[in-house]
Amino acid sequence: MEATERFADVVARDDSRIALDEACFLIAAHVHPTIDIAARRAQLDALAASLDADHPATLARALFSECGFAGNTVDYGDPSNSYLDDVLDRRLGIPISLSVLMLEVGRRRGIAVYGVGMPGHFLVGATDGWWYDPFYGGARLDYEGCASRFAQVQHETPFRADYLAPVGARAILDRMLANLQNSLVARSPADAAWPTRLRLRIPGLTARQRGELAALLGSLGRFSEAAAALDALARELPGDAADEAARAAARFRARAN
Repeated sequence: MEATERFADVVARDDSRIALDEACFLIAAHVHPTIDIAARRAQLDALAASLDADHPATLARALFSECGFAGNTVDYGDPSNSYLDDVLDRRLGIPISLSVLMLEVGRRRGIAVYGVGMPGHFLVGATDGWWYDPFYGGARLDYEGCASRFAQVQHETPFRADYLAPVGARAILDRMLANLQNSLVARSPADAAWPTRLRLRIPGLTARQRGELAALLGSLGRFSEAAAALDALARELPGDAADEAARAAARFRARAN
């Protein structure tokens, strides 16, 4: 629970003050309890210091060509792709974890980059007017390139310009946890409760999101946790919505007895 409480403390800060690297390592701490977070952050410091990069393009080339960080195209759903310490050690990840790597190394080098939460495929944006795709070798994309990449993963869904809007640390962490949640539900459902629990600790979730996460906890057999989450939601909702959440909580509580 210590890692859970520390994560909750980090994400409770103003979004601009959230230490994204620390929060990601605290996620990893739930499966790697001996992780030395200070040492891992120092590893990122050393990686940043070792690179000859002062621009988004040279940063992408240094990380994804020279250092060999790459997208895991063989086993995309491996949960290790979402643990930042494993990403550093294996040099493999998925779009969002490799983007976090680029963001955190870029921050250390004073390079202006930001997260882009494009549905289906996370990217890194930059003030140079380009976007970068860490999963595919740090490829530099223009607007049409981003739309093409989107079409590859979303197929018939129309592309929208707002898909390239910057996203903050909380949104990045929620999406990383959602990826983990989906991977674990598919591979090891008994282990999927903890990322769901962490998502519920992120401020700013909608009532619908909280209700869905509580229901998932219930489906995973965490009836008491599901009931508690729904009780908390019921206290914040008005009228019929509060009554519905309270009834759902009661149903889960009855299954826990």
